[in-house]
Amino acid sequence: MIEKLLENKVLEALKVLYSHEENAGSIQLQVTKKEFRGDFTLVVFPFTKLSRKSPEATGAEIGEYLLQNMKEVAAYNVIKGFLNLEIQASYWMSFFLNNAIRDDFGFLTPSGTHPVVIEYSSPNTNKPLHLGHIRNNLLGFSISRILEAHGEKVVKVNLVNDRGIHICKSMLAWQKWGEGETPESSGLKGDHLVGKYYVIFDKYYKLEIEELISKGISKDEAAKSAPLILAAQDMLRKWEAHDKEVVDLWSLMNSWVYSGFEITYKNLGINFDKTYYESKTYLLGKELVEQGVKSSALYRKEDSSVWIDLTAEGLDEKLLLRSDGTSVYMTQDLGTAQQRFDEYQPKKLIYVVGNEQEYHFQVLKKVLMHLGREWYDSLYHLSYGMVELPQGKMKSREGTVVDADDLMQEMMDTARTTTMELGKIEDFDNEEAFQLFRTIGLGALKYFILKVDPKKNMLFNPAESIDFNGNTGPFIQYTYARIRSVIRNAENAGIKFTSEVNINEEAGMHDLEKELLRVLHQFPSTLSDAALNHSPAVIANYSYELACSYNRFYHELSVLKEPDTALKNFRLGLCHFTSNVIRNTMWLLGIDVPERM
Repeated sequence: MIEKLLENKVLEALKVLYSHEENAGSIQLQVTKKEFRGDFTLVVFPFTKLSRKSPEATGAEIGEYLLQNMKEVAAYNVIKGFLNLEIQASYWMSFFLNNAIRDDFGFLTPSGTHPVVIEYSSPNTNKPLHLGHIRNNLLGFSISRILEAHGEKVVKVNLVNDRGIHICKSMLAWQKWGEGETPESSGLKGDHLVGKYYVIFDKYYKLEIEELISKGISKDEAAKSAPLILAAQDMLRKWEAHDKEVVDLWSLMNSWVYSGFEITYKNLGINFDKTYYESKTYLLGKELVEQGVKSSALYRKEDSSVWIDLTAEGLDEKLLLRSDGTSVYMTQDLGTAQQRFDEYQPKKLIYVVGNEQEYHFQVLKKVLMHLGREWYDSLYHLSYGMVELPQGKMKSREGTVVDADDLMQEMMDTARTTTMELGKIEDFDNEEAFQLFRTIGLGALKYFILKVDPKKNMLFNPAESIDFNGNTGPFIQYTYARIRSVIRNAENAGIKFTSEVNINEEAGMHDLEKELLRVLHQFPSTLSDAALNHSPAVIANYSYELACSYNRFYHELSVLKEPDTALKNFRLGLCHFTSNVIRNTMWLLGIDVPERM
């Protein structure tokens, strides 16, 4: 790619002109700002100490060297400490001809024997998926596609938290107040039904706490001694002891939840290569903990609980097994990590988990290190910020979460209303219209979430996300459909793009043609940046930039009505090239694009 060629030639220029060997990291090359003439800009300031000349003089010397010694450079100009370089039209044309009809432009073929294992979703089986889970799932699925397109072998895994005190709360509430209610009898999705009883448990638990406080018991003591929480803890002990009645109820209610999850995952358009269950990994974790006690990496207190002391490493003491022998989250995470290493020997194990768990993953790595697992450093916590709504935070216990199923339906309904108002689907049959509303609605939801840097908290506004203008999914989808319409019209007129492009290079490319090619040229490096930073936002915002560049090209220059046959062919090729790259960027985000809108 031209950036690498320029970088190497600048290093050569520094050696020849100033007798100095610089490293590549000192070369700051960027796309030239629109108000200046050029394609790429070199920041000259770092080299003035070598030249002992002004930034302008240094830039002119380097620019002249590149012009004389690099056939791809057509011209240069210096603005203060910035060297703007203009690339020959022949380079852009060669790039265009080699890639215009490639469906896989910018993608690398996965290679290597050690995969990247990426865990996302990780739901609890006591409630349905909500808006926070949507961000998790979309990030995990998109990052897995980005890494795969960047040449990594990827294994997508899910860890279902199907055991623990939170599950017992829903089970206990259903036992007490469910009266045999099932998904079939209630008409509720299974995960919604179980979540209903999680909220009911919390309601009665709070009442018990209030009653104990009224009798003079402190709030903390009331929370620990309320009959409902004691009963839930007893149920957890019975589950770990394989009590048949408890295990049967657990299996029944979990089966309801799994059926509900599958519907949500399918509608969201995500999948996994393997699903792990905490109920099957926590035992391996307990074994690792016991081994750690024997090796003195961990220690057992007088009450039989097991801990690790990480205070010397700037952390804290961490509980790994309770005094009654039941496990904690850390216990099963140890077992799951060990199982995945044994199965895949991954080069990297990525956990897509919210930023409130940053401390947890710091401890997990340290525990594995103390247990002698040399691969502990392959664990990577992809931490992301929380999602809030205009009305504030969501709370599962209080039933104030935004349900994932309801949100997806709302987005599809909004897409339907918005599209109908625009009045452009008169010739769509019912099934085509339904699929279009689905594509637009889910595209709007996914894009709005993924365009935000994962590390940042975000405010999700459904109304803003569905806008057909601005940095939104529907705007990019509409641009793609517009391009496909141009291509269809060309085919209907018997015009097909051919790689025999012979435009008059002496006349030069139009600035908008070159701008579009320059943005297309950035796709491979953009993909690399997104993969290295684990950020779908890099892809999303690039896709928006490409759509904007195409729309400027489309509005200013004629394609099918261009009288020059060679130029018409070239511009039609630009349409093909752009549609392929937009489709691929949206695929990386897990977003479908419609052939027409």
